[in-house]
Amino acid sequence: MASSSAAQPRSANLNLPNTITVVRILLAPVFVWMLLADGGADGGLRWAAAALFVLAIATDGIDGAIARRYGLVTDLGKLLDPIADKILTGGALIALSILGELPWWVTAIVLVRELGITVHRMIVATDHVVAAAWMGKLKTLAQAIAISMALAPLYLVVGEWVFWLNGALMSVAVALTVASGIDYVITAAKAGRRR
Repeated sequence: MASSSAAQPRSANLNLPNTITVVRILLAPVFVWMLLADGGADGGLRWAAAALFVLAIATDGIDGAIARRYGLVTDLGKLLDPIADKILTGGALIALSILGELPWWVTAIVLVRELGITVHRMIVATDHVVAAAWMGKLKTLAQAIAISMALAPLYLVVGEWVFWLNGALMSVAVALTVASGIDYVITAAKAGRRR
């Protein structure tokens, strides 16, 4: 019996996981607007922006699980999924820096790494699609947790000690961002030599 994943037709790109990914991309500007609309004040819009970010970033795991379970993994999905994550997390980091809550150098380090790898993925996409490695997925998880904590004004609920926790989580996320970037470059270089 032939594998259903072999020789997928073009229409296979129009599936539920890819649709979820596109929705995640479309939610990014809405989330950024909500965060910046009232100058980052710790009111209802701030909580709503944080909740929308958590909801949007959580769909990353959902679309991947659906794609793997039902054999809906496509090259388009492999390409769009990390791009969606980068748009969402990049928008959050830029907004936090605009609000003065995150140093611009942190945002710059993350964006340079993310944009560099995204551009590389697009350049080589005509030849082959580079799927996210385990370290890249761990980096995405760390960024999601750190940004979620930075977005939600939890100090109003648990006290100002949470700022220390936020700083520690963001430091881990930045370290993993750099490490996974180095890992990606090394892996891509080895694959290029093999080809």
